[in-house]
Amino acid sequence: MYNIKVRGVLIEGNKGYHDITQDVTNPLLSKTTPKWWWIASFVTTSMLIWGIWGFYNTIAVGTGTWGLNNSVSWGFAIINFVWWIGIGHAGTAFSIFLLVLHQRWRTSINRAAEAMTIFAVMAAGMFPMIHMGRIWDGFFVFPYPNTRGPLWDNFNSPLFWDVTAISTYLTASFLFWYVGMIPDFASIRERTVSIVKKKIYGILSLGWLGSARGWLRFESAALLMGGLTAPLVVSVHSIVAMDFAAGIVPGWHSTIFPPFFVVGAIFSGFAMVLTLMIIVRKVYKYEEYVTQRHLDAIARVLTFVSLIMGVAYISEIFVAWYSNSPYEMYVFFKNRAIGDYEFEFWAMITCNAIIPQLFWFKKIRKNITMVFIISIFINIGMWFERFVIVVTSLSKTWLPSTWHSYTPTLTEVAIFVGTLGFFIMGILMFLRFLPMMAISELKGVLKETSIVKENTKSHEE
Repeated sequence: MYNIKVRGVLIEGNKGYHDITQDVTNPLLSKTTPKWWWIASFVTTSMLIWGIWGFYNTIAVGTGTWGLNNSVSWGFAIINFVWWIGIGHAGTAFSIFLLVLHQRWRTSINRAAEAMTIFAVMAAGMFPMIHMGRIWDGFFVFPYPNTRGPLWDNFNSPLFWDVTAISTYLTASFLFWYVGMIPDFASIRERTVSIVKKKIYGILSLGWLGSARGWLRFESAALLMGGLTAPLVVSVHSIVAMDFAAGIVPGWHSTIFPPFFVVGAIFSGFAMVLTLMIIVRKVYKYEEYVTQRHLDAIARVLTFVSLIMGVAYISEIFVAWYSNSPYEMYVFFKNRAIGDYEFEFWAMITCNAIIPQLFWFKKIRKNITMVFIISIFINIGMWFERFVIVVTSLSKTWLPSTWHSYTPTLTEVAIFVGTLGFFIMGILMFLRFLPMMAISELKGVLKETSIVKENTKSHEE
């Protein structure tokens, strides 16, 4: 039983069932689009166009337009690939893990987190394709019967596991996201007066009637899909970690990488959710649904995970010192801590292991501006972590004669900015045309976690 006196009210404003339906569907049924949405769309479209130029330049000229060299053969493409995959863990972490742990505060946030998963994984999937250079040969990474003789993928390669895991993760996450919205599509179908919207949302709702049998099957399907998707949260990023751990490059071949990457993915995903929900609650005036307690709960999770990240960093440094391997010690102590990439290394440590510890102070957790700034720092820190892992280990390996520094080119920056534009545009489209919160789940926790006003209409809803 949820104890309101201890944990506080999850839905404020003395809402009724009718109020929830109205508040969630009104932005979708509005005939006018807010000005801020058009401004944000213009900015993200500009970012996306610049990214398309970066893709075109890479495909037309080749990966020579990037800052890669014989030593650093992985650059921005792999850095941003791993970073986007990490952010893509937000949705399933909220929807699956918090569901299993009976954390009812997830109900106002999980839908937006699931949307983030879809667009982040789609953004991540662009980088392995563009990293090939010859993008038209991308079908070679898929196993299928062919007439070219015994030409098959290397099933022992973690790079092939990436293709399988990510495609499976994207499919499962999309289905879980879509199935959860079916009852909400039906609510919009019944409330809209537009013939076009009624037709579109009627198709999307798959003829949902809200019968007892329909709800039973819906809940069974949600639990089944959630159970099948949960292992993917661990497998996807641990497989990405194996891309590095399976090699012999100093700083990479570490058994800590799979759990380290998974925890880091949840860390960056939760931080991006926090960033997004602070903006959403402000522009849509959803302070009564995404309350201070929701943001406080996310901040507490980030504080705990930040400690794990700090322990992981210390463990890596300790193992490098304890092993007495000159190559490992050089990477950690002379190339990262005080070497060419010391700024990136200490930015990673500061943003991921030190700054989030400010959440221990209740005054900071209650300050929305400070929470927003810290969430931005975490996102930046997690990007620097990927940069440090990829670049520092490759720039100086076994032969000093092959040492090269790495600096991204304008084309690489354009591609990254383009994926940011794609991600933000996807979120904007989601906010404008899809229900950003699960109506049925909000109603499911209303009586138990809030003070419900007496409203005869609420029973009819």
